[in-house]
Amino acid sequence: MISHNVFNQTAAKAVVNQAGCFSVVEYLKDLSVTPATAQTAFYMSKMGVRKRQVIASLNDQGIILQAGAMQMMIGDIQMNSNVRGAGDLVKKFIGGKMTRESTIKPRYFGTGQVIFEPTYKYIIMEDISKWNGSMVIEDGLFLACNDSVQMSVTSRSNFSSAVAGGEGLFNTTLNGMGIAVLESPVPAEELLVFDLMNDTLKIDGNMAIAWSGSLQFTVERSSKSLVGSAASGEGLVNVYRGTGRVLVAPVA
Repeated sequence: MISHNVFNQTAAKAVVNQAGCFSVVEYLKDLSVTPATAQTAFYMSKMGVRKRQVIASLNDQGIILQAGAMQMMIGDIQMNSNVRGAGDLVKKFIGGKMTRESTIKPRYFGTGQVIFEPTYKYIIMEDISKWNGSMVIEDGLFLACNDSVQMSVTSRSNFSSAVAGGEGLFNTTLNGMGIAVLESPVPAEELLVFDLMNDTLKIDGNMAIAWSGSLQFTVERSSKSLVGSAASGEGLVNVYRGTGRVLVAPVA
């Protein structure tokens, strides 16, 4: 048996969020500074630029983790490559090249804690069931998920939505039930959340960082006429249609 103070609140750190088996520890201030770096660290802390660590507390369950993101394992935790034969390895390799994600995302399972490497990015935790069971994410956002979540690669419905929309030809899609842990470029407090019910959302630029897989994504002119689109200065817009959710960053 191992006892530890990982979850204990101190003057430097505190647990600030929790979803499912995942907890987020945020370092409220950096105490390991020198006189030369103290001023920078002080203002970084005031602006929310802080180190964050995700901890997965497993009770005979498993998670999928981005390659290289594990820092420590506490307790009876096992790890495998999450590759089911040569065919699955080729599939994952191709999918990784398409989405610019790591080819192999290891699976950790058992009873204990998995502590992730610290990051200065913002941690967003989303319940996939609230996304109509399917969530499409931008490249580079994935950090971890329950192993009950299936990962796949989704291609754009048409070539124009990939080239003109700035979203790329392929995206990572998370399907099923469980929690997805994402590394967001902006904090959750700044994200705009749109829940569509048989409606349409149009965005000028690739500002959406995640959207429901049930939504149809296309790229269209901002006006019905080519002249009108040119005159408005908006040109093409990313269009999301149907029923589902979209997370939008306030800046591209």
